[in-house]
Amino acid sequence: MRLLSAKALTDKWSARQETGGMFQAENKQSLWLGFFKLVDLIYHNTVRSVRKGHRDAVFAIGTSVLQTLVMILAFFIFMDFMGMRRVAVRGDFLLYIMSGIFVFMVHIKAIGAVAGSEGPTSAMMQHLPMTPTVSIWSAAISALYTQFLALSGILLAYHLMWNPVTIDRPVGALGTLLLAWFAGVAVGSVFLALKPWIPGPVGIAQQVYTRVNMFASGKMFVANQLPSTMVAIFTINPLFHIIDQGRGYIFINYTPLKTNLTYPIVVSAIMLVIGLIGESYTRKHVSLSWTAGK
Repeated sequence: MRLLSAKALTDKWSARQETGGMFQAENKQSLWLGFFKLVDLIYHNTVRSVRKGHRDAVFAIGTSVLQTLVMILAFFIFMDFMGMRRVAVRGDFLLYIMSGIFVFMVHIKAIGAVAGSEGPTSAMMQHLPMTPTVSIWSAAISALYTQFLALSGILLAYHLMWNPVTIDRPVGALGTLLLAWFAGVAVGSVFLALKPWIPGPVGIAQQVYTRVNMFASGKMFVANQLPSTMVAIFTINPLFHIIDQGRGYIFINYTPLKTNLTYPIVVSAIMLVIGLIGESYTRKHVSLSWTAGK
C-alpha cells in the first residue's frame, strides 16, 4: 500500500473542503432563490385574489368598507335603542363598537377567503409553479389586505370628521387584529380540507359558524361584567378572548380579567396544523370525478 505524504494529505483535505464549501454556497443560494420565487408567486397571486371579484382593487376595498359601515351602523342603533351604552367600556362608545366589529370582520373574511381558495382540482393548479399552499396563503393575505385598508380608512374618516381616535397601546391592538386573522386562517384551512369530502355540510357549517359568532364573539358585551355562568360559555370561543384582550389594548381604563391570549394562540395553532395536514391528505386523494355529477 502506498502511503501519502503529509503535504499530499493536506492538499487533498483542502480540496475537499473547498468543494464542500462550494456546494454549501450553491445550496444556500438555491434556497434563497427558491424563497424569493415563492414570495413573488404569493404576491402576484394575492393581487389576482384581490381583483378576482372586481376589475379594480379599489372596488374590493370599497365593498369591504361598505359592509363594515353597515354593520357598525346596525350595532350602534341596536345597542343605543336597547340602552346598552351603560354596559360598554367607559370611553368612546362608537370606538367600542368598532373594536369588536373590526376583529370579527377580519376573522370571518379570512375564513371565507381560505375556505374558498382554489383546491388541487382547480384549473390554476395546472400551471406550475402554482400549488394549493400558495393559493391558501394568497387568499388569506388578500383578505387581510382589503380588511386592513378598509378599517384604516374608516378610522381615519372617523378621526377627521367625527371624534379624535385615541388608542392606548396601538401595537397590542394591531397584534390582536392579526391574531384574529390567523385564527380565521386556521379555521378556514379545516373547512378547506373537509370541503371536497362533504361540500354540502361544510358549507352549512361555515354559515352556522359565521352566524353564531355574531353573538358568541362577545362584540356587544364586556367580559368583566358578565356573570361566571355566561363567561364559562363564551370563553370556549377564541374570538371572544381576542376581542376582549383587544379592548384592553385600546382603552386605557379597561383591563381584561377573564380572558387571555394564550388560549386563542394555542387553539389556532392546533387547528392550523390539523387543517394543513388534512389539506395535504385531501390533495393526494382528490379527484375531478368527485364533483362530476354535481
